[in-house]
Amino acid sequence: MPEKRVVPVISSLTDLESKLSGYLNTDTPLALLLDYDGTLVALADNPGSTILTANMKSLLNRLAAHPQIFLAIISGRGLRNVQSCLAIQGITYAGNHGLEIESGDGTRHDYELPVEIQKHYTAIVRELTEKLQRNGAWVEDKKLSLTYHYRDTPPALVEELKNAARHIIESHGFRANQAHMAVEAKPPVNWNKGEAALLILKNQFGINWTQKIKVIFAGDDTTDEDAMRLLQGSGISFRVSADPDLETYADFRLARQSVVEDLLTWINNVYTN
Repeated sequence: MPEKRVVPVISSLTDLESKLSGYLNTDTPLALLLDYDGTLVALADNPGSTILTANMKSLLNRLAAHPQIFLAIISGRGLRNVQSCLAIQGITYAGNHGLEIESGDGTRHDYELPVEIQKHYTAIVRELTEKLQRNGAWVEDKKLSLTYHYRDTPPALVEELKNAARHIIESHGFRANQAHMAVEAKPPVNWNKGEAALLILKNQFGINWTQKIKVIFAGDDTTDEDAMRLLQGSGISFRVSADPDLETYADFRLARQSVVEDLLTWINNVYTN
């Protein structure tokens, strides 16, 4: 069974070249699965304020166009939201932690929530908005899951609002997950970024995908751990974190978000040089 542990840290392109030498080669296709917030872009006080650097955008476009590389973005954002952020055509996007999936050809593979769960979701949005959208805290309604943001809330009020949000979410049977200065409400279904990643790989490469391709996954949040857990032993995953004591299902820790550019540069160098 996969276990969390403290893993080796990677801080530069040189680290990647030395510690993963030989993992990738131009003869073997690569499935590159990436989170968005905190991974491709630095976290911002408001999701609408994130900025994709020019170099990162250029790298992503080059990798997406390479015939040996399959690129998929698996985000907690709503599907259309993350698509608009990147605006890269012909790649696979998964939104709402994998509840919404759209392949590069437009094919959808959405997880259908039962009607009763949808009713509870509507009630959570209404109750959080009416009772707790104050003091700088706000509700991001993604239609299938939501995020209660409190990054701009005065520190003295954070614990009270966070606990109240968790109580409302859980009282309706949803899962309250801790995120970066936020609480996420996820439906009580056996589906997450890990299950989405496996579905995407199976749909693209077949049930024996582990024998055909190399896989790289990178993410920065607790919700990304589901993918890291399910991909352990079948690919290489990276957890973005500055915490040297972090225990993770990933194979390596990226010391900071900017090292993700080094990761993409390393991949680009392998497949284009």
